[in-house]
Amino acid sequence: MFTGIIEAQGIIAAASPLEKGQRLRVFSAKLDLSDVNIGDSIAVDGVCLTVTSVTLDLGQVQRNPENEACASFTVDVSHATLSCTAGFPLAKPVNLEKALRLGDRLGGHLVSGHVDGVGKVARFEQIAESWLLEVQAPKALARYIARKGSITVNGVSLTVNHVDGDRFEVNLIPHTVEVTNMKDLRSGAWVNLEIDLIARYVERLTLTA
Repeated sequence: MFTGIIEAQGIIAAASPLEKGQRLRVFSAKLDLSDVNIGDSIAVDGVCLTVTSVTLDLGQVQRNPENEACASFTVDVSHATLSCTAGFPLAKPVNLEKALRLGDRLGGHLVSGHVDGVGKVARFEQIAESWLLEVQAPKALARYIARKGSITVNGVSLTVNHVDGDRFEVNLIPHTVEVTNMKDLRSGAWVNLEIDLIARYVERLTLTA
């Protein structure tokens, strides 16, 4: 379980094919991996993935484009996960969040890390000091997205400001743009979406009532 509050950014430093999936090595200069063990979960662009190895010796790892020493971790991504997400191309900047611990502050909202689908950026522009992000969601997900409700975009917990059919808008403050890969978004880009858990349960209760 996660909160949608991004702890650090990383970069996909290596990607190798598996028989049915992909193995990724993620470098990060800022994410604290000292308490991460094999088998732990880390959300990578909102996708909950299981850590298969950790490298903490900064003297033995490569450096990122900013010439900072980076710790790293590896994860295996299944074919099923790749088929419902925006993918993890080499050198892609990604948002990172370690799993929520009991007693941690819930600064965003409850996020499972199970991506529901991929949306397409329709508009991303700066308005005054903030940024407006408009995303076209898959039609099957649009019914779960409500004004003033929560949505996760690339792992970032955001509040929906406006909904029109299968499109929704969110507002990004400068801090969010600065500390996440949202700054790299462009019209036409694909993003991972996870709807609010509450919406799923409300539908299920309605169907079984």
